Amino acid sequence: MDPRLDRDTSNCSIARTLEIVGEKWTILILREVWYGSSRFSDFERVLGCPRNLLATRLRMLVEEGILATETYKEPGSRSRPKYVITPKGMDLVPAVMGLLQWGDRYRADPEGPAVLARHRECGAHVDVQIRCELGHPVEAKDIESVPGPAFRMRSSEGA
Repeated sequence: MDPRLDRDTSNCSIARTLEIVGEKWTILILREVWYGSSRFSDFERVLGCPRNLLATRLRMLVEEGILATETYKEPGSRSRPKYVITPKGMDLVPAVMGLLQWGDRYRADPEGPAVLARHRECGAHVDVQIRCELGHPVEAKDIESVPGPAFRMRSSEGA
């Protein structure tokens, strides 16, 4: 029997990540943060997300350390929180950019993508690439999955 088919998946990093960011509104909030939004009212206006759901998602992103809050105050108004990306949140950029790249290729309008990702310094198109730790470009067909330090087999019940 192939051990990959009888492995314990309860500690899967992908599943654990999706528990945090695997919901539409969460990814769209992160998109808006990268596009420059930082206030609840900005997210609400752009996303059209129900207020209670938006508040829950923002709170979770702060609790998970993906976003942080800073206080801002407009003249004549009370102090309010704004949301800023943390280093942990910045580490999600390649994943979200990968979704954008796939969507631009397979789901964009006939006229093309709604937003283009460009390198601020030189203006060139930005794309997501997979590289090994030595810097070699790697295609999906060349990725080998091997047991890691937390690999476990499912326990045999009744054994």
